[in-house]
Amino acid sequence: MKHLVSLIAVLFVSVSVFALPSGFSSIKLGMSVDEVKSALKKEPQFGYRGERDVSLSPSDGQVLIETDTKYAPYSFLERCWFQFSDGKLYTIIINLNAEKIDHYSVFSTLCEKYGNPDEISPKKSLWKDNSVIMSLEKPLTLKYVDAKTFSSKQESSNVDKTAFEKSRDEFLKGL
Repeated sequence: MKHLVSLIAVLFVSVSVFALPSGFSSIKLGMSVDEVKSALKKEPQFGYRGERDVSLSPSDGQVLIETDTKYAPYSFLERCWFQFSDGKLYTIIINLNAEKIDHYSVFSTLCEKYGNPDEISPKKSLWKDNSVIMSLEKPLTLKYVDAKTFSSKQESSNVDKTAFEKSRDEFLKGL
């Protein structure tokens, strides 16, 4: 009987925690630039003003859309960035308006919906699965990252650690 109660508790917890979202509102990771532009036009909370919010990185030709919600006065968002790789959305960064919503409320809601973070530090809380990395960073930034694209970008960069980073790692190993 005791095992049955434990199993039921595990199943209840599993059912009450949702899979990580693939984006924010109607903006989803993996969308094309045109799909994101179209979705942004339909949602005034983002403050999207059209092509003037879109830029192209001269170094790698990647598209970045940046919106400012001063054009959307009732939004809980402040500023948003949508970063693309190979024409697909792979990062969403949303600065939330700290005058309208607080860190604890967002953190508590995320924990209720998605369970406890996989990683937590004084600077950020991180939830991740095979397809999405979601973080809540202080003071009040919400990020959604395509895990596979992020991983491949990390692997392709192959940047060696600095002497300071190596020294820090050695220090921490000695604790």
